[in-house]
Amino acid sequence: MIKHIQAILLSGLIFTGCSLQVKTKKAVNLDAETVIVLAMHGVPANDTPAEKVGEYHKLHGMMETAPPHVVEGIKYHYEELDDLVRNWPRTPENDPYFFGTKKIADTISEKTGTKVVMAFNEFCAPDLPTAFDRVVNDGAKNVIVITAMLTPGGNHAEIDIPEAVEAAEKAHPGVEFSYAWPFQIDAIADVLVDQIGTFVAE
Repeated sequence: MIKHIQAILLSGLIFTGCSLQVKTKKAVNLDAETVIVLAMHGVPANDTPAEKVGEYHKLHGMMETAPPHVVEGIKYHYEELDDLVRNWPRTPENDPYFFGTKKIADTISEKTGTKVVMAFNEFCAPDLPTAFDRVVNDGAKNVIVITAMLTPGGNHAEIDIPEAVEAAEKAHPGVEFSYAWPFQIDAIADVLVDQIGTFVAE
């Protein structure tokens, strides 16, 4: 069973890449065996061959909806394309989202004094299972998973990430995994109102 942390403790950290003057509600003190995994959506690098990305999207849809015998027939090629898209070399020019995520991760690490590892649901490496395996192999005993996907009802935040965390708990029974989600609606609204105020004041 996933242990959920009220994300209000970390909500201010997620937005430090913005021009907001948002502060955490409480100090976040984490021990040396704790690692934070920042789970983000991910996008293809903009110079990944368009035909490969298009084919990948097509097969991705088929993997989710096609009959089992069809899925089995396309699985190998789909996994090849997934590997290509995820591991396409990233630069600030071809994937500003990746480097924007890195800025957020670095700022969270600075504010908490804790290692922060990025992971992506789609289109970019590492995926969540790989990130979880790496941090555990590096000695993490407590893994806190946080995402900037705030809105209730999103498949990644409500389904994909919890499923990945549950699988990691089974694979690493000696490690405690915590998913700091959902965000309190008032906390989300406060951040957005503060952002509006920042632009209105300019």
